[in-house]
Amino acid sequence: MRRPVIQIHNAKMLYPTGEGLHRVNLIVDPGEFVFLVGPSGAGKSTVLKLIYMELFPSEGQVIVGKYSSLSVRPKDIPYVRRQLGIVFQDFKLLPDRDVFENVAFALRVTGARRDEVKRKALRALGEVGLAHKRNKMPHELSGGEQQRVAVARALVNEPLALLADEPTGNLDRENAEAIMDLLLRINQKGTAVLMATHNLELVSGMGKRIVRIENGRTL
Repeated sequence: MRRPVIQIHNAKMLYPTGEGLHRVNLIVDPGEFVFLVGPSGAGKSTVLKLIYMELFPSEGQVIVGKYSSLSVRPKDIPYVRRQLGIVFQDFKLLPDRDVFENVAFALRVTGARRDEVKRKALRALGEVGLAHKRNKMPHELSGGEQQRVAVARALVNEPLALLADEPTGNLDRENAEAIMDLLLRINQKGTAVLMATHNLELVSGMGKRIVRIENGRTL
């Protein structure tokens, strides 16, 4: 039996205000698609930050692949993040670099060879249908296209799991549905997807596992 890609066991993490996570449990298996749903402020983004180890739980444990939050060394955190592709609501593209360079940047920081950078970046852009816009700057793209570039950047290192934090939150209905279709296609090719969203209408009827979080607790 294959090891889960992501495991969270009884995680607790409180902010100085007293808000935060009180008890979170979550397992994502290889190739699985999971929705993490809950109202704004419920703790969805905090859960994702625990997974890519920007934050650490005060109690409990987070495991990504072979790395545990209890024993991971600071120098290992980049290797944790290379196993994860991350897509944010506000795209986070580099405004002074074209589409190709935004995607290639994720490879360059890993020390990939020049020929590998070109091959993988163009392949990722092809997967999201934007290879023909590789020389465009982010401000020349629509919101939906910018988010597709962000998805390509998240995919380019061939992650075990894609984390998507409200990826449709800044998009109109048509573009939101296009991004959902893209994430589903990516998942069908074998990449696990964990998507945080407050939009229940968007996820209902998709037949994927739904984990609810309310008041810092998974239900």
